[in-house]
Amino acid sequence: MSKCLVTGGAGFIGSNLVDELIKQGHEVVIIDNLTTGKKEYINAQAEFFKADIRDLKKIKPLFNGVEYVFHLAAFPRVQPSIEDPATANDINLNGTLNVLMAARDAKVKKVIYSASSSAYGDQTKMPLTEDMLAHALSPYGLQKYAGELYCRLFSDIYGLPTVSLRYFNIYGRRQALEGAYCLVVGLFVNQRLKNQPMTITGDGTNRRDYTSVIDAVRANILAAQSDRVGQGEVINIGRGSNYSVNELAQMIGGPVAHIAPRIEPKETLADNSLAKKLLGWEPTINLPEWLADYKKEMGL
Repeated sequence: MSKCLVTGGAGFIGSNLVDELIKQGHEVVIIDNLTTGKKEYINAQAEFFKADIRDLKKIKPLFNGVEYVFHLAAFPRVQPSIEDPATANDINLNGTLNVLMAARDAKVKKVIYSASSSAYGDQTKMPLTEDMLAHALSPYGLQKYAGELYCRLFSDIYGLPTVSLRYFNIYGRRQALEGAYCLVVGLFVNQRLKNQPMTITGDGTNRRDYTSVIDAVRANILAAQSDRVGQGEVINIGRGSNYSVNELAQMIGGPVAHIAPRIEPKETLADNSLAKKLLGWEPTINLPEWLADYKKEMGL
């Protein structure tokens, strides 16, 4: 049994990770300021601290005795970061630096950093491989990419083992169904629950690699356990197949309404061969099958 610390452990991905860590018998500490996280998602068996990763003095003592740090706390999503780049920068960069310094000083065994496929931006070749030059189209994408560089730097300079996992469009239970941080799967489901048309930006031909939170959680745990990573490696965590927004709307079913396009990549598609090689990870959940079950649960 290991002592693990999860920043953002009351959030969508973080709370799913906490549940699985506790299920596997680990001791878990959660740091979350509850800006986007929810109290009802906090596992009762975890030790919870309401704290902000921008407050180094407050969070630093919480790292004592911790073996593995899973850093998921962030100012999430592209659009909010465009509207408020300063706050996004403060949380995603200064907050990440604080987490790395606290982990370094506590001599943790490894930091597993939640990175983002938004670092790729628009690329001319598919699938996306980790050796491509980053070309972020938003402050969020740039900040998450800079976080990867910080992780590698802390491995190189201070000997702090780190690994960065680039998530591709994570969906699953506890995903946001409304608000600025809502992703398209949750947005469409919520609109159908309210008998509203699904709002598609642009012509709906943009394609995304939708990846289950169950698979993302497993990738985090494998990254902690693997002795093949810890030098600041960047690893894609994506299904390796993609669907257009139009196809997603068809899977959910119902009327659609088109709204103005926004700045975003035309396509994402993960090459996940490095995850298979270094972590022994492969995706297990397929979006159409999961959606069929989820629609029944939600009464759609």
